[in-house]
Amino acid sequence: MSDVDDEIHPLFHGAPTGTEFRKLRKRIVRNVREAIEQYGMIAPGGKWLVCLSGGKDSYTLLAVLYELKWRGLLPVDLLACNLDQGQPGFPATVLPEFLERMGVPHRIEYQDTYSIVMDKVPQGRTYCALCSRLRRGNLYRIAREEGCTAVVLGHHRDDILETFFMNLFHGGRLATMPPKLVNEEGDLFVYRPLAHVAEVDCERFARAMNYPIIPCDLCGSQDGLQRQQVKQILDGWESRSPGRRQVMFRALMNARPSHLLDPKLFDFAGLTRDPAVSGTDFVEPPTLR
Repeated sequence: MSDVDDEIHPLFHGAPTGTEFRKLRKRIVRNVREAIEQYGMIAPGGKWLVCLSGGKDSYTLLAVLYELKWRGLLPVDLLACNLDQGQPGFPATVLPEFLERMGVPHRIEYQDTYSIVMDKVPQGRTYCALCSRLRRGNLYRIAREEGCTAVVLGHHRDDILETFFMNLFHGGRLATMPPKLVNEEGDLFVYRPLAHVAEVDCERFARAMNYPIIPCDLCGSQDGLQRQQVKQILDGWESRSPGRRQVMFRALMNARPSHLLDPKLFDFAGLTRDPAVSGTDFVEPPTLR
């Protein structure tokens, strides 16, 4: 990526000119580009619905996608979308004004899912699961209405790691958020281009750009969430062994089914010895009754 002409899009107006920010910006762009290429996210002529919550991650996602598009490396149309879920005190004018000022095509959709979540979720239980399902359903609908081929989310490396450990500790399975999937209906891709980007880099980037951050007052207001607990564990590991998060993330990209325990992924029962190597005649084991 060229060092010249930093302010290539209004989203980058006022970008810091210091060396540290330039390195940060290049690293994030490189990580996003690698994820897009590695997981086959680009289909020329496509249209992406870029989900914008107003948090640091989605601002970073939007800016980097526009940088790649500006440089001719992302041949798709981008439509930013914010789903106003009716949370009390939500600053409804912040994102529309920001997107208008930046010249970013966008759609703002109002759907009061907040009232549904508060009505359906018993006191003391977490809101995340129901809130996420309602939000995702509305985003799929909007994507279809806008003729989009993909819904693009701002989940980063740390979100993916946290989800893996939540499934491990609480769900009894080895699974996480994939960088690319097809929705249940089979008509839309779901992409996570920030899959290789560290949360701390999103934080530094969005703060340095002075984007108008909007906090989540629904799930973010609850204490003792499983994700917060997992985050604290990962923070502890990272503080004692810097770089631990990246090592664990690389492990998710280096799975060995033959060294796990799932017989649906590897044919353990079909394993045989080579008589020529063992030096003895091989006898099939009896069938257990």
